[in-house]
Amino acid sequence: MIFRQLIDKETSTYTYILGDADSGVALIIDPVIDQVERDIKILAELGLTLTHTLDTHVHADHITGSGVLRERLGAKTVVSTRAKVKCADIDAQQGQTIAFGAHSLEIRLTPGHTSSCMSFVVVNGDTTMVFSGDALFVRGCGRTDFQQGSPSDLYDSVHNEIYSLPDDTLVYPGHDYKGHTVSTVAEEKAHNPRLNLGIDKAGFSVIMDGLKLAYPKKIKESLPANMACGEIKPKTEGMEA
Repeated sequence: MIFRQLIDKETSTYTYILGDADSGVALIIDPVIDQVERDIKILAELGLTLTHTLDTHVHADHITGSGVLRERLGAKTVVSTRAKVKCADIDAQQGQTIAFGAHSLEIRLTPGHTSSCMSFVVVNGDTTMVFSGDALFVRGCGRTDFQQGSPSDLYDSVHNEIYSLPDDTLVYPGHDYKGHTVSTVAEEKAHNPRLNLGIDKAGFSVIMDGLKLAYPKKIKESLPANMACGEIKPKTEGMEA
């Protein structure tokens, strides 16, 4: 399997390209609109044809590149059915699989950071990989204080859908702010300061409710654009709101 981990430095967002070497079919997870040219170039250099873009959730810190990639390359957009994104080609459900050549990706709904969060599981030979979006970071997790977020839901999502995977599963997060690129389920169970196995749901809720984080800088433009698959609507002068 072809695998690339890419980053948008401004928002510390990871984008992942997964491809099948034999068929040349590829998926992309969490594309960022500002990095679309980079991603298209890499796909071309690797001889890959993009068939699907998958957003782990409706992002608040950046605008998705899914709509542009659909327009440019014909890739179908995949978003959780809970997000109610009307422009999405596929409303993803729990347990649904998407094939790319000889490989497949399993969708697991992991709400808590937002109500529409998903994680993706890929088995490549003896290696299991989970693309956890903002549900689980390396030694952290996504916030739970907006977009129908819930500490209780996130706790259940991580424990039921991610920590149920084999301990040697590689965890690839949606963001990283401290220089990490990958972890394992076993490491996070032992060392995640918010979600190690020594912390119960009540303790996790206390941690999350006490964060008091500032909202993302681009939230006002990102949320409406991402509900439109990344379409940025121009402001019209002289028109009433």
